[in-house]
Parts: sequence; structure tokens; C-alpha cells
Amino acid sequence: MALRIAVLPGDGTGPEVIREALKVLKAVAGDEGLPYSTETFDFGGDRYLATGKIIEDEEIQTLRKNFDAILLGAVGHPEVAPGILEKGLLLNLRFQLDQYINLRPVKLYPGVDCPLKDKGPEDVNFDVIRENTEDLYCGAGGFLRKHSPQEVATQEMIATRFGVERCLRYAFEFARRKKANGEGKGLLTLVHKTNVLTFAADLWFRAFEEIGKTDYQDIQRDYNHVDACCMWFVKNPEFYDTIVVPNMFGDIITDLGAMIQGGMGIAAGGNINPDPGGTSMFEPIGGSAPKYTGQDVINPLACIGALAMLLQNGGQKKAGDRVEEAIKKTTPKLRSLAAGRMGYSTTEVGDLVIDAL
Repeated sequence: MALRIAVLPGDGTGPEVIREALKVLKAVAGDEGLPYSTETFDFGGDRYLATGKIIEDEEIQTLRKNFDAILLGAVGHPEVAPGILEKGLLLNLRFQLDQYINLRPVKLYPGVDCPLKDKGPEDVNFDVIRENTEDLYCGAGGFLRKHSPQEVATQEMIATRFGVERCLRYAFEFARRKKANGEGKGLLTLVHKTNVLTFAADLWFRAFEEIGKTDYQDIQRDYNHVDACCMWFVKNPEFYDTIVVPNMFGDIITDLGAMIQGGMGIAAGGNINPDPGGTSMFEPIGGSAPKYTGQDVINPLACIGALAMLLQNGGQKKAGDRVEEAIKKTTPKLRSLAAGRMGYSTTEVGDLVIDAL
């Protein structure tokens, strides 16, 4: 069956990087004989400014019923207050489509400058699996005596055994699959803060130990406090293989991960519903970069990397792996990953990836 992809170009430079990703998709699909279809949607800042709407429940149902995956360009408009589009579109899609896994590969590609002294691609190569639908992002909490000198604000960290266990099992299976494919060493590290968050972290740690001992004795288990994990990312990133982490801490450490792999211009991620029939969403991490809009200078590699992830997680691993390998062959040709300093235009970088296929 054809792979059905919903395309959300979004805001700023989003349409430009999406254009290059779709160009690469057309090339690799032609090589591989991969049937696919795309449909583009205008969800984003311009639509919100024109209509006051972000995305309707029935439109989310359309994405769920009619598409296997979503390819997102960027969200963020300079004329829309921060948080409106992010919550109204990104978090709304993650929750309603039950995309309970956020997958962030942290890979340093050849020729990419790493801010860590004496670290190369063989040192920075691990995956972070972040629980994506619980924790502080549930929005539980509120205000008491708002706008008074005695104001109280609460935000609750929520962990359910159901949500924690399905994320942990995905992570154990992921680590096992990497090991079987010769891509990992069979090590899964839980990151939390058990010494302070003695309720939510205790649930995570107990479930981690119970599941590992019962069903995944072939996978080595390790634990880091989140602050220690940040230190080890910088000092010894080569230690890590696969990391599993709750939502808030995962949001933080994956941006640190993006920096040690060369910056937001190369970082891609997936919001995944791994259940049969689930609709997942893949995106570059760098944002809409509105000041570069329309200049053909933005780096499209993160969006092309998101396309590679879409294919790899959508039953087309060979095609996705080919796109990833083409990115690795392209990065040494660029002067920099930064917008306007690559030595090539956005369009030309897309062409380089296609040539490398």
C-alpha cells in the first residue's frame, strides 16, 4: 500500500525545508519503487491570524483516519504570541493522536563541528526516547489568589503506570532491536531525579527495574539523575546507547543533545504512536527561523533527516537508511550548518543529498 503523508509546511522557513525534503522523497521513492501520496495542510500562524483557528478536532480526525504519518516543517510566527501555536497545534496533535513516544537521535555526522573537544562521530551516537504525553505537559495545576501578593501557582508532574510502562517497553524493544542489528550495545539508561522527586521518579524506577528483570534480561540497565546526565553528555557522550526519560527532562536534555551533534540545523525528531494504525509526526527541531524566510539560505538537513525517520519508522527502513546515509555524505561538503554560511543555498543542499543517494 502507498505511504500516505500529511504535509504541514507551517511557518517561516518551514515551507522551504519541506520543499527540499519532498524533493528527496520523490528521488528515493523513484529509486526504491515506493508508492506514496502527500496532501498539504495550512495549519500554522498565517491561518491563525486570518481565521483565529489553529486546528479543529475534526481536522485531527482526518489526519488520524487518512494518513500514516505527518511531515512538519516548522511552527512559530512572529506575529503570534509564544505558546499559542505550540500548544494549539504541536501539543494538541501529540495528545489527540496519542504520540506517546518522542524519538530523538543524537548523532554527530561526518564533517560537522562538535563543540566538545576531541569528540567525533564515533563518540556522539545515541538515541533519546522521551515519554511524550504525561508529566508537566498535561497542564494539571492552576492559580490561587492570582494577581495578588499571595499568589500561588502549581504545575503537577503526572506519571501513570500505564503511560510509564508503555514508554519503557518501547525503549527496551528499541535497545534490543539496535543490539540485534549491530547498531547498539544493549544498554538502556533511565534518566530522572529519584533523590528529590520521590513519587513520580519512584514509579518510573520501580517499573524500569521490574520490566527489565522480567522481560529484558538481555538489556543492561543503568540510571542517571538528570543533572548528572547533562554532565556526562558533555564529558563522555560515548557512554550512552539508548536513553529513556520523562517528558520535561527529555525536552531539556534533547536540546543539549542537539548542540553536541552540531546544532539545531541537523537535529530531527519523531512524535510516534507505535500502535497499529497510529499516526506519527516527524519534524526538524530548529524552529521557523522567520528572519531567514524566503532567502533560500536555511539548512534543510534536519527536515530531510525527519523524512529519513518517517521512512525508517513507517515500514520503509531501506529507503530511510539511504536518505540518512546521503545526509552523512553531504555534511562534509558544507562550510557550516548555519543559515547563510553553508556555502550552498537551501535548494543546492537538497540537490547534494539527491546526488548522494
